[in-house]
Amino acid sequence: MPASALALVLTAALLHALWNLAAKKWGGGPHFVFACAVGVVLFWLPAVLWIGLGELPGWSPLAWGFVVASAVVHLLYFNCLIAGYKASDLTVVYPVARGSGPLLSATAAVLLLDEHLGVLGTLGLAGVVGGILLITMGPRLLGRGTDPEVTATIRRRRGVYWGMATGTLIAGYTVLDGYAVKVLAVSPLLLDYCGNVLRVPMQLPVVLRNLHSFNAEMRRTWKGVLAVAIISPLAYVLVLLAVRDAPLSRVAPAREVSMLFAALLGGQLLGEGERRWRIAGAALIGVGVIALAI
Repeated sequence: MPASALALVLTAALLHALWNLAAKKWGGGPHFVFACAVGVVLFWLPAVLWIGLGELPGWSPLAWGFVVASAVVHLLYFNCLIAGYKASDLTVVYPVARGSGPLLSATAAVLLLDEHLGVLGTLGLAGVVGGILLITMGPRLLGRGTDPEVTATIRRRRGVYWGMATGTLIAGYTVLDGYAVKVLAVSPLLLDYCGNVLRVPMQLPVVLRNLHSFNAEMRRTWKGVLAVAIISPLAYVLVLLAVRDAPLSRVAPAREVSMLFAALLGGQLLGEGERRWRIAGAALIGVGVIALAI
């Protein structure tokens, strides 16, 4: 991978971890999801107008179908991610979410498609599972330490469940977006932007059901909304720029260093417990994902 592409990927990974940190720290519920979509639409409108909307009339019905499907899956993903952050810690949910996609994909390929992982792929699969166990159990995995609070154990397990669900949705939108960009030649920026435009009316009915709490939540979470609206699309664009100069098979695994960034930031800035164990688990998941990709 060229040094320039690697720099883009590492920057994107850090930005991805940062907007997830903001979502964890300032995030809320459905109002937050709705406001982030509106924020992306407003903030990134000048860039979309500069690039040009002339491509839209040329989109085929199939392309629009993929854009709509991507918008739906992205909306489910973001709601699932925010719910996970409310139920558990960033250093649990984020690494499991990023690592479970490759884990589920590889397992399905073996069970359903009769594929063979080989030695490296098997080790990678074991690395992802082992990393999730480290994050979930910490020192108790080795028979050390105690967890006197039952609620702490339940909270950690909920984080794993929400992370796995989020990872499944990540795998779904990755396939949809990849096909739209590579096969149907849809502009990545327009794909992401139109997806946010569509997510606004999709999420609106949920917001209207609890409209009385909207203003209060925005006063509490506006910093998180601003961070996600600005940083999230930027991280996505940087990865796509890296893909132009380097193979996707190298870029995709390199992105997973974001798990390590998230574990470091979550432990340091949010004061989440068992920091060393969760950093080790995130690093092990990242190595496992790279092994699966190779």
